[in-house]
Parts: sequence; structure tokens; C-alpha cells
Amino acid sequence: MTTDQVLADGDVPPVHDLVARSLDQWQSERPDLDVSPQGVISRVLRLSDRLSDEIAAEYAHHGLDDDEYGVLTALRRSGEPFELTTADLARHAGVTTVEIDRRIDRLDQTGLVTRTDDDRVALTPNGRSVIDEAFTAHVANEHRLIGPLSTTERADLERLLTRWLDALEGPDHVSR
Repeated sequence: MTTDQVLADGDVPPVHDLVARSLDQWQSERPDLDVSPQGVISRVLRLSDRLSDEIAAEYAHHGLDDDEYGVLTALRRSGEPFELTTADLARHAGVTTVEIDRRIDRLDQTGLVTRTDDDRVALTPNGRSVIDEAFTAHVANEHRLIGPLSTTERADLERLLTRWLDALEGPDHVSR
């Protein structure tokens, strides 16, 4: 199967599309194999890398890394009084309590969270201000990143990715 057959609606890949070139080369070298899944998976992986870089850069503008942002957003989403146990935060992040403690320690040292006497972690007023600003910028950044897609394309992509992820993770998967 050629790259042109893989693309929908007669779209032709951009000249700089390394994935399309790779698929064409494999088609020439191994015509006995259907390498079309590589078109999807390679592009998803490239997109993931690009999105991760763009998102990390936005977090950095607010003095945060991905791990710190995750802790702060979990606390902010929890609602007043913006507190969770370390176990709850570890579950939200999909990490051990030892790892979440490291993250909390870093945020505590910068004054964005505080530990309470009952093994809870709370946003400080400064932490709430930082995460509100960072989250607002993050959402604007996400709009920019997804901007090339129409509303219909976004809905279609979300539906397809959700279906694919559900199929791969299965019913017993514990999501982060």
C-alpha cells in the first residue's frame, strides 16, 4: 500500500513528511508487508514528542516542570480547600508515595504547597496564583497547538484516539 492510499480524502503528504518517505521506501523494499500502521504510529509518536516539548516550554515559563504542574493541577481541581492526601496525589500521578513526596518537597521549598499535620498537602495562596496563571496559559497553548484542526476534525480525532486508547488499555487499566 502506498502513502497516497493511506491518506484520506486524497490528501497528499507534505514534502517534508519523513514518515511518508519512510513508508514509500519500505513499500519499495518490502512490498510483501503492509507497513501502513507505521504511518499512524510514527506520526502519533512524532506528534507526542512535539506536543510534549511545546507543553514543557509553557510550564517552564511559570517555573514548573511536568511533575510539579501535575501536583498543582490535582490540588487545584480538588476544589476548596485545595488539599489532598499524599496517597491521593500519588494515585492521581500514577506514582509511588515516595516519588510524590519528592515532588511535594520541591513544591514546598518554593512555597507553592504546604504540608498539614494530617498527611495532607495544600496549595498556598501563591501556589494557587501560580497554577491559575499556568493553567490559563496552558489552555491557550493547547488551543494554539490544536488550531490547525477544524472543530469537526478535533471531535473526530478525540473520538478515534479515545476508542484506540480504550482498546489498548482494556477495562482493567487504571488511568492516571
